[in-house]
Amino acid sequence: MQIQLQQQSIYVYTAGKPQIDTQPTVIFLHGVLNDHSVWILQSRFFANHGWNVFAVDLPGHGKSTGLAHTTIEEGSQFVKDLLNHFQLDKAVLVGHSGGSLIALEAASQLQEKISKVVLIGTAFPMVVSQTLLDLSLNDPHKAIEMINVFSRSTLSAPPSALGPGTWVYGASRALNRRVLQSNPHENIFHKGFMACHTYANGFDAIEKTMCPILFILGKTDQMTLPKFAKKLIEKAKIKNQHVQVVKVPGGHHQMNETPEETLKALREFLIQSV
Repeated sequence: MQIQLQQQSIYVYTAGKPQIDTQPTVIFLHGVLNDHSVWILQSRFFANHGWNVFAVDLPGHGKSTGLAHTTIEEGSQFVKDLLNHFQLDKAVLVGHSGGSLIALEAASQLQEKISKVVLIGTAFPMVVSQTLLDLSLNDPHKAIEMINVFSRSTLSAPPSALGPGTWVYGASRALNRRVLQSNPHENIFHKGFMACHTYANGFDAIEKTMCPILFILGKTDQMTLPKFAKKLIEKAKIKNQHVQVVKVPGGHHQMNETPEETLKALREFLIQSV
């Protein structure tokens, strides 16, 4: 469905289910040059198991209009406005890659409004190499080729979240191209990378986040290597006793390279009471 938010038309995927006030809510936040479709298995599962699901196209991406966020902090404000739009007192945030930084920052700012937060394929600092920054600006299609190679443990991953006959690597590359072309007004690829690259508040945000936190990391992730989440995890555990870490096989796109393992980790974390 389309909603009006921040004077923009924002697409929110609900798996065709109406919002029910008595149900818990989970908000899915995609990463750079992606859209709501990366959550297809996870969003459909929870929508059919007693949850309100809002998998958004972030501003300037896919079916959403407007300008893409320049900073992670702007993404956090977007989440706050999203909660207000749907009149939500509480929600779970699930973010992947750049979306994980938005989820983290939002959880630290919104405090009691966020019941749990899941950070998938995360790292802090989320440094982007100068080569990728330059290519995303000057030769984005070459950069798309590079990130899809780095994002997967194999280029011939078995069909998974997208169903039999799907070429996972090719489908992701096509999605990146489609999202890039969806916004001819600005380079959302470079803009998204810069927002991740310049975000400096991660350690402060994790120390302020008191709700349960789940890290889902790909063992062979070459975009956000698991070791680059280590300090974030350590700082989270200092003040928060409800921190879990799950390492799944495969690379950076956990939702469709290792969908069952990722869904299992999400499901078990979300049904836990603390």
